[in-house]
Amino acid sequence: MEKRRITAESVTEGHPDKLCDQISDSILDACLGQDPESRVAVETMVSKGTVLIAGETATQAVINPVDIAREVIKDIGYTSEAVGMDGNTCLILTNIHSQSADIALGVDRGESVELPHWIPGKKRCCWKAPENLGSQEIKRHLGAGDQGMMIGYATAETPEYMPMPYVLATQLARRLSQVRKKGILPWLCPDGKSQVTMVYNELGQPERIESIVLSAQHDEGVDLMDIKLELMKHVIQPVIDPSLITVDTRFQINPTGRFVIGGPLGDTGVTGRKLMVDTYGSVAHHGGGAFSGKDPTKVDRSGAYMARYIAKNIVAVGLATRCEVSLAYAIGQEEPEMIECDTFGTATQGESALLERLKAECSFAVSDIIEGLNLRRPIYKNTAAYGHFGREAFPWEEVDGFAAVRK
Repeated sequence: MEKRRITAESVTEGHPDKLCDQISDSILDACLGQDPESRVAVETMVSKGTVLIAGETATQAVINPVDIAREVIKDIGYTSEAVGMDGNTCLILTNIHSQSADIALGVDRGESVELPHWIPGKKRCCWKAPENLGSQEIKRHLGAGDQGMMIGYATAETPEYMPMPYVLATQLARRLSQVRKKGILPWLCPDGKSQVTMVYNELGQPERIESIVLSAQHDEGVDLMDIKLELMKHVIQPVIDPSLITVDTRFQINPTGRFVIGGPLGDTGVTGRKLMVDTYGSVAHHGGGAFSGKDPTKVDRSGAYMARYIAKNIVAVGLATRCEVSLAYAIGQEEPEMIECDTFGTATQGESALLERLKAECSFAVSDIIEGLNLRRPIYKNTAAYGHFGREAFPWEEVDGFAAVRK
């Protein structure tokens, strides 16, 4: 192997896209808190002084999405137009309606008999009648709320089982928010970004940091040199291990020289637009589906959580040092169309044997994922900033040797 470079970025909770994610997931949490069976698909868009919330729900919960959105906006720190938005006075428009009956039909479908399938020697799909069908064999399971691919990834290079550039970029973004809210750097505003580029050695291990980019929204009139010095002292140095820094490491702090206009005042935000920030940076593949605002019957979310859970357990119990799990579902179907596992040559046993073990031991049915990982709870607002993975607070991060979804 040759040396290579890997870059990952992160953003603060005040970034316009992350603001939208948090509003959407807060609405989801409010619904699940009253009705755990809620079906929710809510999107948010923010722009100058305006919030638009739209989507579909099927729930017994009674909520006020406008009040929920205002609380999220103010809690992040957007309490005046000068910093990007005023949660007290901004215009909030809603268009939330009932879930499509066609989608509900797919999710609610019951699999009581075998579907038509190919019989060897026949020229067309034939119906195979079930044998000795008894009442005990009739089951009702959830079907996937949509089609698509979901990816889960894990690596042994950090305690979080996440890529090191991603971990560092996320920690920098979180630290930006901490020093703002604690008043350590009171001239900071909610919007901000981080980016870390690392060099990996010939063995595929992180070796050193090549560059760090940190962009932080700030009050008018703060001197650029003061910004650079204070962010280095209070944000970068508390997060970054000095052993990863060399004389060649580049630091780009507020590289444009000015970042006063930020938040929704400076940039439009939309739910589900920070996919790499939500997952694994630029290291793993991505199926393309976003998470926020979606209840767990949407396999974009629950399938991705399941894939991460499997990949992390494979690495954590020593079956491999690096793993990517891929799942694919069809709308209305309980079981996945595809299950794949790639350990990049690091498995302690053959990949085929490992995959067969997963299929034999673990249930990838939508109902079992939701039940096993306990996903019908109001836990999603906390996922909407600083990543869905690598944080022990979430059930898909549990290391239990697949016990949660064991058949």
